Amino acid sequence: MSTSLRPEAGVTPPRCLTIAGSDSGGGAGLQADLRTFFACGVHGMTAITAVTVQNSVAVTGVVELPPETVAAQIRAVATDIGVHAAKTGMLASTPIIEAIAEACDEVGIGRDIPFVVDPVAASMGGDPLLADSALDAFRKLMFPRATLITPNLDEVRLLTGIDVKDRSGQRDAARALYEYGPKWVLVKGGHLWSDPRCVDLLYDGSEFIEYEGPRYDQPHTHGSGDTMASSISSRLARGESVPEAVEFGKRYITRAVADAYPLGAGHGPVSGFWRISEDPV
Repeated sequence: MSTSLRPEAGVTPPRCLTIAGSDSGGGAGLQADLRTFFACGVHGMTAITAVTVQNSVAVTGVVELPPETVAAQIRAVATDIGVHAAKTGMLASTPIIEAIAEACDEVGIGRDIPFVVDPVAASMGGDPLLADSALDAFRKLMFPRATLITPNLDEVRLLTGIDVKDRSGQRDAARALYEYGPKWVLVKGGHLWSDPRCVDLLYDGSEFIEYEGPRYDQPHTHGSGDTMASSISSRLARGESVPEAVEFGKRYITRAVADAYPLGAGHGPVSGFWRISEDPV
């Protein structure tokens, strides 16, 4: 993989929008998305859904933004700057999801513009980041608009009731999630601890594609889901197909986990520092 995707000087790069919450610790959320967008050579924009009070140990507070403010951010950047791909992270509540769906329809996200939906429901430490009532809104409003959804196995269980125990279970989960209407489903295997390899499964309703990588003994994986989804989005913004973008995202997150670092007293973040050019300033 190229170590640099630096845009040509003076040329506007592709633009990616993250619709997500803020992580005050900087490890996940829109902060992780913006870091990844930059490292992948795209311009990042934000529609902030909520502000979290968190560090490497726990989430101790969440303040949701008004739904109309979330939607206004989407409209503002899409109608002026333009969006080549969009992704979601923490959406917090049903009213926010409803407002996002309406705004996305207005500007073509999910129709003309690739849309990656990462159904974030809880923090790495298990702190809830999505109201229980919003799970159904995800299924009914986000998934049918999604180019790709990227749940981990905990999110799969919350959304489908399927407790994945092996690779066969991943396929069952992918089939169940596809019924909610996304064009593609990526069931991530990072939490399938019984498997010595880390296998992510992509499904389009007819064909399964496995993306296999090493499983690291690595406690510092904060922001891994955000980072993978945003790296995939960066390649969709460049016009790549979903399988090509997922292949890039798998390579990106594998290296980011390998290079993760400790931070604070809890779990540190995955790292994109390896993507920084060593050229002198």
